[in-house]
Amino acid sequence: MGSHKTNVVGTLNMLGLAKRVGARFLLTSTSEVYGDPLQHPQVESYWGNVNPIGVRSCYDEGKRTAETLTMDYHRGASVEVRIARIFNTYGPRMCIDDGRVVSNFVAQMRETWVRLHHQALRKEPLTVYGDGKQTRSFQYVSDLVEGLMRLMEGEHVGPFNLGNPGEFTMLELAQVVQEAVDPNAKIEFRPNTEDDPHKRKPDISKAKELLGWEPAVQLREGLPRMVSDFRKRIFGDHGTTEGAGTGASA
Repeated sequence: MGSHKTNVVGTLNMLGLAKRVGARFLLTSTSEVYGDPLQHPQVESYWGNVNPIGVRSCYDEGKRTAETLTMDYHRGASVEVRIARIFNTYGPRMCIDDGRVVSNFVAQMRETWVRLHHQALRKEPLTVYGDGKQTRSFQYVSDLVEGLMRLMEGEHVGPFNLGNPGEFTMLELAQVVQEAVDPNAKIEFRPNTEDDPHKRKPDISKAKELLGWEPAVQLREGLPRMVSDFRKRIFGDHGTTEGAGTGASA
């Protein structure tokens, strides 16, 4: 409920402010607007496949409503807006606490990414829900920042998919974490959660053409940078060499 209220009421408040002061408004939407997509990869013109009464719908539908409000203000009140549909993003400085294991699969795989890293660094099994065959795409934070800057400085409203089209299964992701953090880490399977999307991959043709943007950092390049940052924050400034994987340094 809190997630839906934030996305709807919060967006409405900020749109009102943008109208009053004549500001350009950026809506950081999400790939979750596509739900469990029947189209793969997902293009911006795809309307999505969302369960409106599912356990994840408060976030999915909240962002979809936020996009509706943003375009209403753009068309009806001439507010200058930009819409970015952000796919899973990772990198240094993420909040470690976001990775705690919770009963429901959280809306953005960003938190699952953090949880896997935290588990590996703590010598805990890597938790994979379901059979691990569901896919996600992961972009490095600097690529996202560059995309947002180009969107805000450009003339196109959007929405634009901002994500890395490199696609990994959850099992492959866990194995990449193994390689970078601890090759001896065990992978533990648990029952999957309701309405977990089976596939997620952005089509970024629109961003390439109109923004001149595409991600530059691939998973196995960006991952060690994140691992290095997590080691420093979990174990101290000097890090630790115990159990350090082959890719632990930046």
